[in-house]
Parts: sequence; structure tokens; C-alpha cells
Amino acid sequence: MTGKKSNLAPLRLHIPEPKFRPGDEADFSDVSIPAVDAIARPDEGALPADIQPLAFGLVRVLDDDHQAKGSWNPNLDADQLRLMLRNMMLTRAFDDRMFRAQRQGKTSFYMKSTGEEATSVATAMAMASDDMCFPSYRQQGILITRGYPIVRMMNQIYSNSQDHLKGRQLPIMYSAPDYGFFTISGNLATQYPQAVGWAMASASRGDTRISAVWCGEGSTAEGDFHSAMTFAAVYNAPVILQVVNNQWAISSFSGIAGGERTTFAARGLGYGIASLRVDGNDPLAVYAAMRWAADRARTNNGPTFIEYFTYRAEGHSTSDDPGAYRAAQEFEKWPLGDPVDRLKKHLILLGEWSEEQHRAQHDELADLVKKTQKEAEANGILGHGMHQPFETMFQDVFEEMPWHLKEQCDQMIDEQHRKFGFEWEPK
Repeated sequence: MTGKKSNLAPLRLHIPEPKFRPGDEADFSDVSIPAVDAIARPDEGALPADIQPLAFGLVRVLDDDHQAKGSWNPNLDADQLRLMLRNMMLTRAFDDRMFRAQRQGKTSFYMKSTGEEATSVATAMAMASDDMCFPSYRQQGILITRGYPIVRMMNQIYSNSQDHLKGRQLPIMYSAPDYGFFTISGNLATQYPQAVGWAMASASRGDTRISAVWCGEGSTAEGDFHSAMTFAAVYNAPVILQVVNNQWAISSFSGIAGGERTTFAARGLGYGIASLRVDGNDPLAVYAAMRWAADRARTNNGPTFIEYFTYRAEGHSTSDDPGAYRAAQEFEKWPLGDPVDRLKKHLILLGEWSEEQHRAQHDELADLVKKTQKEAEANGILGHGMHQPFETMFQDVFEEMPWHLKEQCDQMIDEQHRKFGFEWEPK
């Protein structure tokens, strides 16, 4: 039996499709951009039910004339603004250099964060230095903002002799617990329940530290995301749950994750979590929203769910060709602009920056990254030796290595000696 009824029209399955494909002219005129302060900043202790409109609006601070306005304005001084700009520019310079290294065959993989730098740099600046970050794979700006040595980041990318993760992680999947940076996982959304659990533990100990977690909009379809949201709401965990809505997953647009129906920020409302939708390309708005959420969590007012409305300017990774699935020049036409350019223009408007200073800083940071790259490459690159000793592949899994692994390790070392001699070391 087909189950069809003659008096009813046949059902149709809806398959979401992006508005633009290769060869199309991108047009974002339908994107609604409310005025600065269209929804005023509420008190950090506001009930989630009383601030629901913030999940459908867009928190903004910088207007179209590059002025900082409204109740969300964090009123950062010029030194803080210049530091924020520098951190974003350093992140971009680092991305450009490591992307080039992958194209030169020096590493196997890289992921840029071009256009999204504010969602890691400004958020990290709004947190306390001992708060714990649970990042996804495009938040290298957190490490840079917290002063993590970029040579160590490069060593990990190259999986060389100085990689403190011993070549066991895919490039860009950093781990820096001493800097409040939890190990990145390639499995989507696993960091969400980890961040909530960490925050619950902090609260149960009576600590004052909070946690924050990042994921892409596609990851909101994962089961781990929803489990974490439930636990965060039930236990009023001091955690900030963030979604970087950059419009695209690897090759599927945000509609595949449900973005056609409503905002991603609205997902927090069903859990009874305070939810904000923020202009992710406005560094001051990102900072202000994160600071609001951090203050809320630290005063036992519970979790906050934040959607950063932004755009992925580059490919998903070095393995991706965005020209195969989206219209050219989409980023140039993105109505919310470029976070680096917007902050630069704001500082110039204040009389605290200039085009000459900007060019000089661009060149200085590019030179810094280039020199650091040479330092890292002296420790080895992909396919050119100077990696970890072979026996390390058997270590750090068990507290005491079981007999069968010892046997395999000894067999491997004997074979190495027979082939290359006792004095040989990988270089």
C-alpha cells in the first residue's frame, strides 16, 4: 500500500537550499540589521523570560559611522582597543602564514579564522585569565590573546620534535591547560558537555571561576549540544555557551542546521537560558555581550547562550574549496563588514590610530610571525624528520605500560637498530 489518499495533495519534503550558488550575485539586502541599542542592555540578573527579544535582535555597539554608542557600549579605553586590534591582526597574520605553510607542504592541514577574529579575541579579553575556555577548532585567537607563545602553536602544527603533544593531535588541535584552554577535539560539540561539567564542578567547589564554550552553528544539531544545554539549565551552571554562526559548515549552509526557521540564539529559550544574538563582526558588541554573560555567571545568575552572527571569509579548511558551493565575493558583500577594519576605523575616528600606524603594525606582525616560523621550522616540518622518538607512540596511555605493549615497543626498537644502527636517531 502506498498510503496515498485521493482527496489530499501529496506531501513534499523540504530540502534547504542556500540563496546563492557559484555564478550567482550575492545579495544580503534581506538581512535585518537593527539600530544600535534597538534593545537596551538589561541587568545581568534579568530573568530569561523577560529578555527574550534579545534572542531575535542583534546586539550592536559600532554604528555605520564607526562610533561606539548605546547602553551596550563597554567604554573601553584606547589602550584596550589597540590591544584588541593587535590581537586580531596577529591572529590574521598567523593564519596567513600557516595557510601558506600548508600549501608549501610543511604541514598537512590548517584552518583560518578570517572574518571571525572578534569571536575569539574579544571574548577572551572579556573573561578573567583563569576562566576555562572550551574552544572549537577556529578559536586560535584565544591562545594569542592570552599570550600563549605562537612558536608552540607552530610546533604543534608541524608535529615536530618540540610539539608538546608529541604529534598525537591533528594540526591546530591545541591543548594549553595552563592558559585555560581545553584540548580541541575534532568530534563536533564534545566540548559542550565538558564545559558545562567543568562549570558545575567549579560551582560545587565554591570556586569563582567560570567556563565558556564555542561551537559552529552546524554543531547545534549534535546530541552533545542539547545534553549540555539541559544540564546547564537544570543546574544553573556558571557557563557561557556560544555559537559562532558563520553561515557555512564544510559545504552546507546554516539552513541545514535549522537556520531557516529562526535564529540560533532562540534555541536557548526553550531551555530557559538567557539568550543573546550579537553582531559577531563588531568587536565591541562581542566584548560587551561576553562581559555581560561572564558577570551573570559569576554572580550565580546562571548560564547564557550567545549566537555571534558573522561570516566565514575563507574555506572551511585547507582541504576545502568554497568556490565549489557558494557565490564569489560573498564576504565582501557581507553587510556587517570586517571586524579588523571596523575596529581600525573606530580608533581612527577617536584620533587614537591612523592608516600609517595600521600599515606599520601589519608589517611588524607579519615579520614577527615569519621570524617565529623559521624558529619553529628548525625543530622540523612534515616529512622532514625531527619528530618524536618512535617509542613515544606506546607511552602515556596507561599509567604502567602493559607487557604486550612493552614487547611490541622492544621489537620495534630492535628492528630500528637492525636497519639503521644503534647510533641512529630520527632527524
